[in-house]
Amino acid sequence: MKSLLFKLTNLLFISIFATGLFTGCSTSRTESDAKTVKLAYVNWADAVAITSLAQAILEDKMGYHVKTMMADVAPVFTSIAQGDNDAFLDVWLPVTHDVYLKEYGDRIVDLGAIYSNARIGLVVPSYVPITSIEELNGSQKNFRGQIIGIDSGSGIMRTTEKAIEVYGLNLNLISSSGPAMAAALQSAIDNNEWIAVTGWRPHWKFSRWSLKFLDDPKGVYGQVEQIHAYARKNLEKDKPRVTRFLRKYSLTDAQLSGLMERIKEGSGESVDAARIWMKENEEIVNAWLPAKE
Repeated sequence: MKSLLFKLTNLLFISIFATGLFTGCSTSRTESDAKTVKLAYVNWADAVAITSLAQAILEDKMGYHVKTMMADVAPVFTSIAQGDNDAFLDVWLPVTHDVYLKEYGDRIVDLGAIYSNARIGLVVPSYVPITSIEELNGSQKNFRGQIIGIDSGSGIMRTTEKAIEVYGLNLNLISSSGPAMAAALQSAIDNNEWIAVTGWRPHWKFSRWSLKFLDDPKGVYGQVEQIHAYARKNLEKDKPRVTRFLRKYSLTDAQLSGLMERIKEGSGESVDAARIWMKENEEIVNAWLPAKE
């Protein structure tokens, strides 16, 4: 009888201990989740810069742990809509990412514009003598019959496919990536060759080389665009300080250009270069911080 009682007591103790252990783990996970911010981004120069600076601020100024996920633009939008990530800080409006907002707009939340002087189009080195998209057909041999693009799912690639159709261009759109496009541009410029690329501003390439957008008389690429931050639903409820920061986060031409150049010239991680920019611009950064609760 004593042996049975001893065994029952031990089982009860183990059960209580295990319950407390798992409850403690659950609480720890909840607290950890509350202090973790998940940012998704695409490997574009502006997205890397904007996301890296936000990460530096959230970690160093606000005490959060930031996890980042790099992917193509379609999976990024999906991850925000499904709540797997908290925010995407590089949504181009009204043209470039319109198709994604039509699909996911009712499941994600607009936190406002981060940058207001964005533009997309076809870009060539300044020494190339043509000035309009309409002139590309007469010079396709000089361009080797191709336009160098970026990742195939991006908004600028879909818009360029439309431009090829609207203008009746006899050039092939080549998919690559943002860094690969920039490398091809550098190689062509070093050899004084003709090249046309899918280009956008803000981008560090405009401060490094003399470039120009080709005129778009049919307005396929639209006019000036804004870069917005979009968040998953309930982020404001779950992480109100993060949401308030992202609503205030905004960059001018000079600020974003300087940040991108700092990251491009850096030898380490992009977030480390962003931290240097942050320390050099403390007054600007501090104005974005929400009041402590």
